[in-house]
Amino acid sequence: MYLSEQSKESMDKEYLCASYVRLSQDDGDKEESNSIINQKTLIRDYIKNHSDLTLIEEYADDGYSGVNFERPDFQRMMNDVKAKKIDCIVVKDLSRFGRNYIEVGRYLQQVFPFMGIRFIAINDSVDSGKKQTDAEQFVLPFKNLFNDSYCKDISIKVRSQLAIKRKNGDFVGSFACYGYLKNPADHNQLMIDEEVADIIRSIFLWKIMGLSADRIAEKLNSQGIPCPMEYKRSLGLKVSTNFRTNGTAKWSHMTVLRILKNDIYIGNMTQGKQTTPNYKVKRLIDKPEEEWDRVEGTHEAIISEDVFETVQALMLQDTRISPWETKVYLFSGYLFCGDCKMSMSRRTRKNKSSTRSYYFCSGYKRKNGCTSHNISEERLYHATLSAIQQQCRMITDIERVLRYAKDLPDDPNSLKRYDIQLAKLDEEIDKNQTMKLRLIENLNDGILSSQEYLDLVKIYDTRILEGRKAKQVVAAERAGLQDLPLESDWLTAFKKYQEITALDRIVLAELVERIEVYADKEIVIRFKFSDQIKRVQEYLAERHLLPEACPVQPDIKETPWQEKAELLRS
Repeated sequence: MYLSEQSKESMDKEYLCASYVRLSQDDGDKEESNSIINQKTLIRDYIKNHSDLTLIEEYADDGYSGVNFERPDFQRMMNDVKAKKIDCIVVKDLSRFGRNYIEVGRYLQQVFPFMGIRFIAINDSVDSGKKQTDAEQFVLPFKNLFNDSYCKDISIKVRSQLAIKRKNGDFVGSFACYGYLKNPADHNQLMIDEEVADIIRSIFLWKIMGLSADRIAEKLNSQGIPCPMEYKRSLGLKVSTNFRTNGTAKWSHMTVLRILKNDIYIGNMTQGKQTTPNYKVKRLIDKPEEEWDRVEGTHEAIISEDVFETVQALMLQDTRISPWETKVYLFSGYLFCGDCKMSMSRRTRKNKSSTRSYYFCSGYKRKNGCTSHNISEERLYHATLSAIQQQCRMITDIERVLRYAKDLPDDPNSLKRYDIQLAKLDEEIDKNQTMKLRLIENLNDGILSSQEYLDLVKIYDTRILEGRKAKQVVAAERAGLQDLPLESDWLTAFKKYQEITALDRIVLAELVERIEVYADKEIVIRFKFSDQIKRVQEYLAERHLLPEACPVQPDIKETPWQEKAELLRS
């Protein structure tokens, strides 16, 4: 028997009843007939019409799925059952009680009979206080199974709809990420929250300037800026976290790092990082990165891609900060030994009149087979500054030649000349196609024999094919000239520092990839965008347009260091 019979008890017994109602949007319970108010009204009327039932308490779980029984008011009701405050539970139907076939069966078949609880599901005609017919007992498990299957079907549909939205770049989260708000006109779209957008920009700028995540968090807390969770609460959003340890949540280094690593701030949407095993188990598990849903350009960016990529590169470098310092040293994370490729460490020596800082190879100290060599911080500073100034001058010369190549009408490599050449090739192709079509008329009029027709067709086909190939070559050369970026990232970055007179972390972060110091005092400064610069240099060199001051070499070498540094400074 699925339900234990309790009909042997006296039907004159009065039961202390609990009214239990539930509504969930997760399992498809959206119909008006299932609303909390309607459920309560139905149960009240039922109890009112049965003299052996007395309503003691009403329990309602609004917004909770029936898949599991970890619902607050259900647990409160079961505590009252254990305290013997109630001995009868009344629900609208079995689906309101739960949609988990196994768990519902356990409560109805084992838990309630053991505790002496009468269970009534009004619309399903279930009443454990009355004798159940064989047919009713046979049908009841199938009703529970149907409710379970219905929940599973809804779960599959919801998951499918959310997956489609994520792949389309629609936002499907409960709360917008810090720095953004849900668009009131379309909650699947994000818009910049201007109240905190500048805070996001400041966090990225401070990181480029050399502040660690801990220092940034301290700076934000000292300025009294609410952390993301507290800010959301100030907007009236119901958020919770396991990381809150006191009355008011504070900025932490982990919060700062999550912001610095999140590409949502450059306009990209990455979702679907976690999932649940199935519709019954709500425990979140991480998905492999290749299964994430990532769509670019879904919303307005707060941070430029250049700034974001610069910060990502900085976070991969060794930029530890001394306990007594507020930010990293200027060259931290950029300076390496050219021989053993290990990082160079900073050391300071003080005497009565001065303080001298220098960098030495950490590979030698670790007995990694390298030699003992060092370089003073002052000389390294001036050499790097001079190299950057030299690189900026070279970029300025390249830009001037690029504009010359693209804008001079009489230049053999100008776009205008390519356009004229393409037009002539089109004209030649059309001419040969027309002549080919006329061959058919000549054949029909008897002017040409069949063999003559085939020979001429072959000739015109060859001309047409050669014309099309020539057109592809010219079009490719034109595209190569047109695609030479006059306003690209590398030009913009170096042009910004044409008048540079001092170094800071922002300059290094935007322009320099790494600096290598060799045992023979040779310094190699490897700049960012080296591939793009080299491509443009080679393009101009092939056309004899490359200035003599701009050799095809994206890196700047200084050998011997002392002489070269003095020469650059002069």
